[in-house]
Amino acid sequence: MVKEGLSQQELAKTLKTSHSVIGRYERDEMSPSIDAVKKMAAILDTTVGHLLGESNEGKTLKDTTMLKRLNDISALPDKDREHIFYTIDGLIKSAKLQAL
Repeated sequence: MVKEGLSQQELAKTLKTSHSVIGRYERDEMSPSIDAVKKMAAILDTTVGHLLGESNEGKTLKDTTMLKRLNDISALPDKDREHIFYTIDGLIKSAKLQAL
């Protein structure tokens, strides 16, 4: 749950709780309040759904290489992003067809 580079202690301090509570959240020994989940999602730059295990987006967001690529693409001008996404879409379609 703890964002890369952010310790349990740092997250706990931001949430005004203890690092042991954060550890208990991570081990599913204790459930945070909805307000705490909202704050954690904002701090960790993710969604409440991801923190609650309701979305697959976290797999991509936890992959630092993939996240860096997405951030690099996001910083490009619109026209360049369109070209990159067009190319990626074609490669994905081709890979899916080969898998059949």
